[in-house]
Parts: sequence; structure tokens; C-alpha cells
Amino acid sequence: MNLRCRGPDGQTTLSGLDPEMTVAAFQELLASRLGVPIAYQELLAGFPPKSMPAEASAVALSSLKLANGDTVVLRRLTSLAAATPSPAPSTAPDSAPTASFDAAASISTNVPEPQLTSLPYQGHLALDQESEDEQLARAIAASLGQETTSSSAAELVPQAAPQAGSSGGQNGSHTVPNGSQAFQNGSAASASGSTSASVTLPDGSCVVRRKVDDDNSCLFSAVGYVMEGTRSHATKLRRVIADAVAADPFTYNDGFLGKSNAEYRKWILDPKKWGGAIELSIFARHFAREIAAYDIQTKRCDVYGQGEGYRERVMLIYDGLHYDALAVAAFKDAPEELDVTITEQASQQAADIARASAALTDEANKARQFTDTATFTLRCGTCKIGVKGEKEALEHAKITGHANFSEYH
Repeated sequence: MNLRCRGPDGQTTLSGLDPEMTVAAFQELLASRLGVPIAYQELLAGFPPKSMPAEASAVALSSLKLANGDTVVLRRLTSLAAATPSPAPSTAPDSAPTASFDAAASISTNVPEPQLTSLPYQGHLALDQESEDEQLARAIAASLGQETTSSSAAELVPQAAPQAGSSGGQNGSHTVPNGSQAFQNGSAASASGSTSASVTLPDGSCVVRRKVDDDNSCLFSAVGYVMEGTRSHATKLRRVIADAVAADPFTYNDGFLGKSNAEYRKWILDPKKWGGAIELSIFARHFAREIAAYDIQTKRCDVYGQGEGYRERVMLIYDGLHYDALAVAAFKDAPEELDVTITEQASQQAADIARASAALTDEANKARQFTDTATFTLRCGTCKIGVKGEKEALEHAKITGHANFSEYH
């Protein structure tokens, strides 16, 4: 089992966890990775995150109904008096902590349209402010074919990928009409090389992957494309998030956001910061549409806004570090101006589109078009030293300031 863990000062990923290890043993791992002593830990899971009962520390992880890839939030208690004493350290096998860093669980089951509510989340928060995941993502930019502009680990900011498509204009309509095979034209400009894969639908149209810039705003650009037909609305969409958070301080509190409401609003408006599950849930509500996010590594489909009665859906695809848009093209290699990105749930094509999107994700998984930040192997281009996983890569970057990494097998 792989779990993403978000703490008050950053985020980490624990891979290959034994589902039968106790929550107490899991807390020991979190203490070592996130620096919060067990006595000061409060764990929250689900979406929105809900606090785990104190007695859960004695039970196995499997009993908490956590799914592979879920995010666990660690909140630091302000005093020991507020903490419920934890049971004695776990009696789980000694190999469990080691496995959590060395083994990556693999999900091979592929279902036509999975409907999960546990959500992929990207890193938050210069070395003294960002999470481990975001620091690492910047440090490994070279392994993804991007250039880095710094020689210092404190400035590991990747430039935009040169192959990414240009911003398009807003489509007149992206919607597949109910009960119809028709596609409506828009005015989005075509981006050269923007399609990396496609799966043909029964009527000859195709589900395609439309790439967006690797510029730290990929989630916002991808959402802009599927919702509004343009890649150029990232700044505007960041403001949508900030306004939504400001309007509901009760829901978006310190525990939910990992920082104060005001700090989060300032943080999300920074174009260097990444978006994730919180932002996608807000966008689903703002646009009154479901957002289906397909995770290439796990082949999961996480649906934001599910159960809210929304009639329409858009789709994204996520490779572990980057979001792209999914669209329905009128035919193979069709220009983007013919793309449909919003589908009606009740349309005849809805199920076919969901199956094709899952198939496209499966093909990307087989081609290993994802980055497993817990287990990938990198070689430092400066000193040629090999490192494995996010922890070693981050430590090497911190110690040496080297930012030129390349992936090897």
C-alpha cells in the first residue's frame, strides 16, 4: 500500500506499507519522516479529512479502509495535554518500516469507470518553505527532459516544457449533447504536438491527451482547457480558489488546509505553487461539474464532485508530477478546435468515454509514463552518484546543491 502523508511542514510518500501494520507503527514512520513526535500527532483521513479516533492506534491500517494512494493528514497538536496517549509501539514485523521505503505497491486491476473518493494530491509549500515532494519535483526536472536554471537546491525551479501546446481560445461549447454523437465546434487554437495518445470510440471519435505547460500551474491550465477551452486562465483560476477559500473559513480551516486561511490564499496565488485535491474539489463546485482525474501510476479514477447531482463531467490525467487534459477529438489527429471536453453524464457516449479514458490511462501505465517519486532511481549529472527515491534525492540536493538529475534503470 502506498500512502501520501501531508504534515504541517511538508508532505511525503510512504510506499510498500504492510496493510496489517498497526497505526502506531505507521505513526512512528510519520514521526521520522515529518518530524512530529507521536504524542503530538493527530491523524486525519478521507475527504474532507476527518480525525481518526485515538483508539485506532492499536489497530491495523487495513481496518481504517484506506485505499492505495490515499492522503493522510498529520496535524500537530499544540500540547501534550491535548493528545491522547498512544499505545505501546507496534508489534508489526520488523521488515515493515524497511518495506515502506523500498517497495512500491502495484495496482493491476483495471475497471471501466472507477468511482473513488480518495484523491491524488501534489506537494505544497525555496527549501525552508516547500514540502519534500515539491522540492524533489524541482530537483528532478532534468529527469523529465526539462531544464533547470539554478545551481542551488534552494532555486530548483523547472522551466516550461518546450513541447507544451499554446493557449487556445475559449470554445463555444464542449458538451456532447444528450443522446447524440454530434460534436460542436469551438475556437480553441491547435497546439503542435499536444496529443500524446488516443483511444478510438465506437463512433470514430477519440479520447486524447492534451498537454499543458510544465510550469507549476499545470493543474490550473488543464482545468482551464477542459472547463473553458483555454490554457491561459491559470492566474484567473488561482483567484477562483483563493476567493472560495476566503468565503468559507469554517470548511477551509487550519486543519484542512495545513496553514491558516489567509496564508493559504496568499500561497495559492503564487504561480510557483502546485494545486491538488483541494483545488480540484473547489473547481468541481465552482463549475458545477464532476472532475474525473485519472492517475497513471495506480490507474485510479478519482471523481471530484461525485454525488452532488452534477450532470456534466470533465477529465484530467496525472502522471505523479503533472496534470494534462483529456478531451474527445472528432477523429484521430483532429485539430483542437474540434475538441469536446465536457460530456453529459446521461449521454449515450458517457460510458464509452469513461472506458476509453481508463484504457488510455492503462496504456500510459504499461509504457511507464509516470514518475514514482518513492522508488525511481536517479543519477546526479554533476557528480554521477546514484540515488533512489525521494528521500535520497532530496538529501543529496540539500547537501550538494546539485540540480542536474537524470533517471536511469
